[in-house]
Amino acid sequence: MKITFYAHASFRLEADGLAVVTDPYTPARSGFDPIAEPADIVLMSSATDDFHSDPSHVGGDPTVVNTLELPPEGTVVKGVPVRPFPAYESLTFDYQSAFGRDPDANALYLFELGGIRVLHMGDIGNPVAPEHLDALAGQVDLLLALTGEHATIALDDLDAAIARIRPGAIIPMHYHSGKGVLAIEPVERFTERFAPERVRRVGTTSMELTKDMLNPDQPTIFVLDQSR
Repeated sequence: MKITFYAHASFRLEADGLAVVTDPYTPARSGFDPIAEPADIVLMSSATDDFHSDPSHVGGDPTVVNTLELPPEGTVVKGVPVRPFPAYESLTFDYQSAFGRDPDANALYLFELGGIRVLHMGDIGNPVAPEHLDALAGQVDLLLALTGEHATIALDDLDAAIARIRPGAIIPMHYHSGKGVLAIEPVERFTERFAPERVRRVGTTSMELTKDMLNPDQPTIFVLDQSR
């Protein structure tokens, strides 16, 4: 699988002749450049968040999926199985008053591409529900992990989720960028929680992930540069 980090929570994943884009941001709102590249599928954790749900600048004619609206058991999109795990950005913050959007619901979503099972954490701002952890345990090869902390899952709760899910590899996302407008934590706040030999700074915006790079006992944290 080829993985390209666009920015924030948006990635491009390519395998089996398909390109999947996750959680595309709104360029004018986020500070990040448009994606423009064509995709076959766009997966979004909701349809109400400018930082996670604007497919308008993705090229081609992709099938756009709001994963929050999928049935609990999931569905298959162009041969790609996708299953949602509904969550909330916050159980206490009033997003309707602050940002004019309601609900603040979103979804983690699990999909399989090229034989690799990928869990995107959406925009969850609370501990992952126990029933979701039970369903995801041992079922995730690659975790796209929220690591900026503010308005998303606390790092202690993320640690607990990682320990229960046991992904084979982890790529951080949703952390501070000099181009971004959000005051969130740098990726180092997450990576410093692991032994240095577990953290690999790729040094580019893309990487190839193969099954022999997966290790649920000691997953490598691959840090990609943001390309937008």
